[in-house]
Amino acid sequence: MLHLPFKEALQRKGYKFFEGYLNVNVIGVRSTNGRVNEFDDFLYLLFHDKRGNEIIRQYPITTEPGLTMLNAPINSKGTAILMPDQYRSAYSIDLHAGKYEALCQRLGEVCVYRDNDKDDDIDLDQIVDCGYFGINIHKAGLDSIEVNNWSAGCQVFKRAYDFDDFMRWIKKSARIYGNAFSYTLLLDTDLYDEELIITST
Repeated sequence: MLHLPFKEALQRKGYKFFEGYLNVNVIGVRSTNGRVNEFDDFLYLLFHDKRGNEIIRQYPITTEPGLTMLNAPINSKGTAILMPDQYRSAYSIDLHAGKYEALCQRLGEVCVYRDNDKDDDIDLDQIVDCGYFGINIHKAGLDSIEVNNWSAGCQVFKRAYDFDDFMRWIKKSARIYGNAFSYTLLLDTDLYDEELIITST
């Protein structure tokens, strides 16, 4: 069985790791490879089945905005880049852009960096802004290659069928625990230890 040290990584940071049948952990892992406009990050959905077995679902996503939005921010403060943290009960199933159900930032604040220099680089040393910005977890196209305007700060699935699979589990969890979800964003370096290094493939 694939083992990724998520529980240990979350506990080291003082974050909550959810346990129990279909009590989902929604965890994004941002790549620190420095590439821009690629779906080179991952979202992991971790939970236990009825027998107590650990289930891990992995999906390619982006946790960073695309070049279109970096070059032409839609917010006067700059393009949003979600800060790594655990955002407890900040998300719920709702309509993304009024079009389809996704995990939407409706229930709590998140914090973002604001990149406002309108170049091709992701800048994480600019102003920090916290609030309700609609940093949703949604999908791009059927199987998108570049991020471009699919994300202005949202966490976006590369493939539509992965997103559909993700939402099926999310809805099953909501029927048991209610429509409130936490999202944890880590860096890939948070998962490094002496015996295991997570790499993007």
